[in-house]
Amino acid sequence: MEYNQILSDLKNKIYKTIYFLSGEEPYYIDEITSYILNNVLTATEKDFNQTILYGKDTDVPSIISASRRYPMMANHQVIVVKEAQNIKNIEDLLVYVENPLKSTILVINYRNKTLDKRKKLGKIIDKNGVLFESKKKYESEIPAWINNYLANKKYSIDKDASRLLADYLGVDLCKIVNELDKLIITLPEGETVINSVHIEKNIGISKDYNIFELNKALGKKNIFKSNQIISYFAKNPKNNPFVLIVTNLYSFFIKVLMYHYVTDKKDNNVASILGINPYFVKDYETASKNYNKHKLNEIISILREYDLKSKGVGNISSSDSGLLKEMIYKILH
Repeated sequence: MEYNQILSDLKNKIYKTIYFLSGEEPYYIDEITSYILNNVLTATEKDFNQTILYGKDTDVPSIISASRRYPMMANHQVIVVKEAQNIKNIEDLLVYVENPLKSTILVINYRNKTLDKRKKLGKIIDKNGVLFESKKKYESEIPAWINNYLANKKYSIDKDASRLLADYLGVDLCKIVNELDKLIITLPEGETVINSVHIEKNIGISKDYNIFELNKALGKKNIFKSNQIISYFAKNPKNNPFVLIVTNLYSFFIKVLMYHYVTDKKDNNVASILGINPYFVKDYETASKNYNKHKLNEIISILREYDLKSKGVGNISSSDSGLLKEMIYKILH
């Protein structure tokens, strides 16, 4: 089942006997678990019918024993097992899931791992309950995800600000949600559109000196602007870690190289292939005019070289700021 369907069923009080929530993206696992903990039982019912167990402190027999108890003065009892990836012999849970107690809602948080759906346990959970895999989002999906999250809360964000947040925060949805909620709270009364000024003021990402603007400056071969930005980065290393800069530049220049090989250069087709918003296609078109395929392959090698140097390979004394200046010089010249 998909996340939206699971949440919709829960809101309509359609409950399953077991929710096995696995995968690398904790956000959806936590959201489903929190909804069940906060909404299935009343405050009074929770005292006797809601139990939270932890994988390091429990085992399968204990989970089964708890799940087979009947609720007291309530229609359901809720058992949540957090950090279940630490439980040994999770397959032994098959004894219970083959014949679960209908009044028990058992929630298993199996973070950073997945259950083999080909094995009997996975098949039976899928039949009798919910087997959900929470997958990491791709980098290209984040701006749209940010837009949807805000739209559900009756807010919006302009395209530059959305891309700025995506480039800065990466694919960690929990981190993104935390920053978006912070922005919503700090918006002036009556304002519903988040822009780069709000982000700079409340999160600390400069609207003029950030990785997004560095990509644009490098794409245009604007030496002065590129040096301005990396000088700002050097003065604010905590907010602009070298590894994040290299990762983003690598992604940018790989897409510029891909642009060279796209035969149909219509914006929507390019956007689909590169995994970007059509609004930003012009940035890649400009960069492709300034960097041929040979130079782009050289740049990708430079980025790999300096990523290793930042980790101490072939580098004894250069600081991150020194490495950054060298790397940008080689990219531009």
